[in-house]
Amino acid sequence: MKEIEYFYAAHSAFAYLGSKKLMSIANTAECRIVHKPVDLNRCIAAGGAPAFGARSKAHVDYYFGTEINRWSEYRGAPVLGFIPTHHNNDTSLANGMLIAGIQQGQNIDALAHGLLEAHWRDDADLADRETLARLGTQCGYDAEALLSEATSANVLETYEKNTQEAIARSVFGSPTYFLDGEMFYGQDRLEFIERALAR
Repeated sequence: MKEIEYFYAAHSAFAYLGSKKLMSIANTAECRIVHKPVDLNRCIAAGGAPAFGARSKAHVDYYFGTEINRWSEYRGAPVLGFIPTHHNNDTSLANGMLIAGIQQGQNIDALAHGLLEAHWRDDADLADRETLARLGTQCGYDAEALLSEATSANVLETYEKNTQEAIARSVFGSPTYFLDGEMFYGQDRLEFIERALAR
């Protein structure tokens, strides 16, 4: 079975905008999504890009305003119309919850999408344990079982390995996909992945 490696963070705007499209592509091509949640801030820093807080107002207005609104309409993915209130909060618990699901042998496609969507559509705080418990349950998972492992040594080790692997493979933003070793950065490259799988 073909695999799409998926490097992202649980609060990533553009991962959210491409989430349903990615899952549709994978389903059509009978391809497995290999989820690899990462510490996005470290990946950005290692790639040499300025931190989000250091970027110009013009850049932020365009990238997190105009572009998000365009892709929201194009992909049919509703957004708040502003950067989520809790966007700068620590995402390690949410990312750990996803990794815990993987380690428990679960398909976390729905959970990953649910967290992304709740953050960008509903202004959910992905650093809040109660919020994550509610979202996980709504997505059909045993949220408490996932959260109880989200900060375990095994999960934190995998989170670190994912981040180090991403840095080593020049992942500098979220989402980044790999198909047969070829890198595709950004959800706006999903159509290229779709075309590659169709060949």
